[in-house]
Amino acid sequence: MSGKDRIEIFPSRMAQTIMKARLKGAQTGRNLLKKKSDALTLRFRQILKKIIETKMLMGEVMREAAFSLAEAKFTAGDFSTTVIQNVNKAQVKIRAKKDNVAGVTLPVFEHYHEGTDSYELTGLARGGEQLAKLKRNYAKAVELLVELASLQSSFPGLNAPLLISSQSWMRESEKSSTD
Repeated sequence: MSGKDRIEIFPSRMAQTIMKARLKGAQTGRNLLKKKSDALTLRFRQILKKIIETKMLMGEVMREAAFSLAEAKFTAGDFSTTVIQNVNKAQVKIRAKKDNVAGVTLPVFEHYHEGTDSYELTGLARGGEQLAKLKRNYAKAVELLVELASLQSSFPGLNAPLLISSQSWMRESEKSSTD
């Protein structure tokens, strides 16, 4: 321990009481930083695991969606002009919320359906089953994309405070171990 880290005090009961209070405050602060760091690390790992799982699932879902589009075009013909002409407002919308993890605010996106399906009778003459399958597959793809966007937007927002709180906690533990 170097001389500059020492605190010049007069040895008395009052000085001892003050030093005990300072030590208690330092220990409480260190424990709070450790709890925050642990909570952020836990959430960080959960998000990272979920991002990996969602990306793996996304590949399969997009493959199925592309294949169902090919099936629907084969059976029902070219229906893209019908869909484009009838679009007037989005059915699936995204709502932004905020999640609080140990004092860190993270953005969370969730999708919701608004309105009715204006294409429920599309493909009634031919290819209706493939069109319904196409809608289901692309709805699932949009749902996964929104979930992935939510996870990936909260990832950097969690990474920076995690590094800061971990470094603060490590500095505090190094100081207490040298004392």
